[in-house]
Amino acid sequence: MKQYFKNYLNTDQHFDKPIFIGIICLIIVISGIFGWLYEFIFYFFNSGMKQFYFRGGNFLPWINIYAIGAVVIFLTTYKKRKHPLYIFIISMIISGILEYIGGYYMEHFNDVRCWDYDKEILNFGNINGYVCLRSVLIFGISSLLLIYLIVPICFYLATHLNRKTFLIISYTLCFIFLADELYNLIFAKILNLPRASSIYKKIGLKYLYF
Repeated sequence: MKQYFKNYLNTDQHFDKPIFIGIICLIIVISGIFGWLYEFIFYFFNSGMKQFYFRGGNFLPWINIYAIGAVVIFLTTYKKRKHPLYIFIISMIISGILEYIGGYYMEHFNDVRCWDYDKEILNFGNINGYVCLRSVLIFGISSLLLIYLIVPICFYLATHLNRKTFLIISYTLCFIFLADELYNLIFAKILNLPRASSIYKKIGLKYLYF
């Protein structure tokens, strides 16, 4: 495994289009789940360690902005994987910009306040409630985990699993999570169907919907 990681750092991998898309699919799934787990734990502490809150807008434990950020960071920093400090700083900048734009857009164009750091703990460096130093530091550290753990694992699976098996697993997982996202984001509203947040609240879960 040590040799594999060394090769990962020193050798550019070249995948054909279907395999590369499969890798992106796994990054989307894993990073979205990671983001959900992070917020699940954070909001427990934010509540004074009195209550667990479910976070997001889906049935499955997945948050889209983490998946989007992970893909952008992977595509922009992978070539610099020998330079962790560069990845850390660039990822903080990218995450901060993405977070600010996303939060501003949702509030001013969709009338939804997805997050508000004015109301959260450890909110030093707060900019209009959309970005704070704590959030971009966490995202910078998470980006190191992405580039030095998650991506190598995805590459390993892509090169060691049977091609058909890898494509079926990666595409299917991604489809399931994105279908959940599209249902709650679009189809539930258009067809007047129950969303994950309303169903979970009815069964007694403390659900924080963006």
